[in-house]
Amino acid sequence: MIFKWLRPKTRPSAKPLTAAEISHPLQERIGYTFREQGLLLRALTHPSYVHEHPEEGWDNQRLEFLGDAVLSLTVAEWVFHRYPEFREGEMTRLRAVLVSEEMLARFAAQLGLGDFLRLGRGEEDRGGRERAPNLADAFEAVVGAIYLDGGLEPVRKLVRLLMAPMAEAILAAEADKDAKSRFQEWAQAELGVTPRYRVVAEHGPEHAKTFVAEVLLGDEVAGRGEGRSKQAAEQAAARDAWERRMEQETRNTQYVKREV
Repeated sequence: MIFKWLRPKTRPSAKPLTAAEISHPLQERIGYTFREQGLLLRALTHPSYVHEHPEEGWDNQRLEFLGDAVLSLTVAEWVFHRYPEFREGEMTRLRAVLVSEEMLARFAAQLGLGDFLRLGRGEEDRGGRERAPNLADAFEAVVGAIYLDGGLEPVRKLVRLLMAPMAEAILAAEADKDAKSRFQEWAQAELGVTPRYRVVAEHGPEHAKTFVAEVLLGDEVAGRGEGRSKQAAEQAAARDAWERRMEQETRNTQYVKREV
């Protein structure tokens, strides 16, 4: 994974916070004031709490379901407008990282959601306030609650606040890894094959030659690129192969979704 887990500071085990104790500090952190405070309280109510306190009614799972869909839309919209030069495969990969469980848990930690979770005693004793699944689920539930209470615009505001610096960090980390290394890691992990490179053409005068290279997976030409050196041409071929593969994976995923 790109980022190491960052544990939030959590309060000592105690009685669950009331709506009044939650509302002001948390709403300041997320930058949104709820008209219906009960939605925020429900978003922070883990199933384990309702299991021990059935009189509370609903836990946060329905809001989590809604928040997952709302996040997918708003993050996709943000990536689309923020990076107009990105191809479909690049947008898909960035969105997938931004809405991953690890990243959503990290956003929850930034907001300190763990401090406000309503947990059953057993889950509390097991360190539930720091568990990534609980934090990610709570973040999605809070997003669902914001959407129900105020519509898409406050969700967009929260997405811009949290996603922009993280997206830049993700892209910077990816840029640090050269195309050949990235493509080789993928090919070996997914296909069990090590890419091979070959220079298939060169043209221009001796002092300013352009080289054309291909990268092969087995006997298949996976990508092709040009550069002012053999190494640059191979890097370009690897980038071309990477983009082709990611676009193919995106098309396959969309096809499966249509079939379902």
